Amino acid sequence: MEGRLDTVSIGTRIAQLAECQHGVVARRQLLAFGLGPSAVDARMRRGWLHPVHRGVYAVGHRRLSARGRWLAAVLACGDGAVLSHVSAAALWDLRGSNASAVHVTVPSGAGRAGRPGIAVHRSRGLADDEATVHEAIPLATVARTLLDIAGMLAPGPLERAVERSVFLRLFDLSAVNAILARRPNRKGARTLSVIVANLHDDPQVTRSALEDLFLDLCAARRVPRPEVNQHVHEFVVDFLWRRQKLIVEADGRRTHNTPTAFERDRARDAALTVAGYRVVRFTYRQIVNEPEQVARTVLALLAAPRAA
Repeated sequence: MEGRLDTVSIGTRIAQLAECQHGVVARRQLLAFGLGPSAVDARMRRGWLHPVHRGVYAVGHRRLSARGRWLAAVLACGDGAVLSHVSAAALWDLRGSNASAVHVTVPSGAGRAGRPGIAVHRSRGLADDEATVHEAIPLATVARTLLDIAGMLAPGPLERAVERSVFLRLFDLSAVNAILARRPNRKGARTLSVIVANLHDDPQVTRSALEDLFLDLCAARRVPRPEVNQHVHEFVVDFLWRRQKLIVEADGRRTHNTPTAFERDRARDAALTVAGYRVVRFTYRQIVNEPEQVARTVLALLAAPRAA
């Protein structure tokens, strides 16, 4: 009876671990729970464990989410392995990936090359500040991911990935500069450094900081407080006065001063205008250096009758 209770306890622990790990477990984790090799094999024969990679199993069924497949590949490559390159970019939501293989970086000498379905990258001296854990998956930091994909992407897609990291408030300028200084000769490092250099004109990186400045401007100059980050049709707008159908967008150069962003903003403004909204944009420098003029413009637009 005692043995039966132990078996139930181990089964529960395996299920709990799988739930935390997107449905996958590693053989070494099962052995650490107290299962012997023969017990692991018996669970495979009974269909409780399904091999994904050597030494990594899906628990209960074979269907895995993208995150399950990513973590399975990382677990298969051993201690110190991290999701990287286009796979890490997909997990960070910097860009989509249709790569057939999961990209994993391992410290030099770790992991195994040539595993089916896994593209293994070796990195001598993967620094502690270049790896993290996100959604229970060990992976390269955003800064390291941007450097990794810089060696794989053309400048345009790389620029959009950088823009996306800024928009998601994941971009860390000091971390990117540190990793570029550490690896100046990596493929794509020069291209990434040029893109990052174009972000330097405004001292604020985050979108929220610029929004806070604009709200402070409104409060100090008796501009009615707008709604913030509201959905208007398929867009999320910075500031909205719904009754007057007025939208203000606060543009920091770090997120808007690229050819791609410029074109996207104009298309967005045109669509909102067709929908009956007035859209006005203010730059960081206008909000900081010309607050009275910005306030007068907004108040005038709020007071002006809308076109029928």
